[in-house]
Amino acid sequence: MNMLTFMFSLSLVLSAILTALNFWLAQMTPDSEKLSPYECGFDPLGSARLPFSIRFFLMAILFLLFDLEIALLLPLPWAIQLQSPLMTLAWTAAILSLLTLGLAYEWAQGGLEWAE
Repeated sequence: MNMLTFMFSLSLVLSAILTALNFWLAQMTPDSEKLSPYECGFDPLGSARLPFSIRFFLMAILFLLFDLEIALLLPLPWAIQLQSPLMTLAWTAAILSLLTLGLAYEWAQGGLEWAE
């Protein structure tokens, strides 16, 4: 119990010293450039609220959807070593057919076309 108390107090003192050292070394002297909302060095030329195409959002959502479904196939090399590899093959075929059907549907609906 004595060693545990010593280690706890040592870690507490070390944490306090490191925190104080951090505040002492990292004294921030803000200037007008650092306090501006844009730290890149120049003022923005236009409005940040410009409208842009919803296609970017749709493509990002499609990428996330297909990427997450592909992540379901990552444990496949370990799943093949189970007692019933035919069940693993069936689940893999189901996931791949679902991905293929989803891709065909999006292609048929025009979700992959950039030009309108």
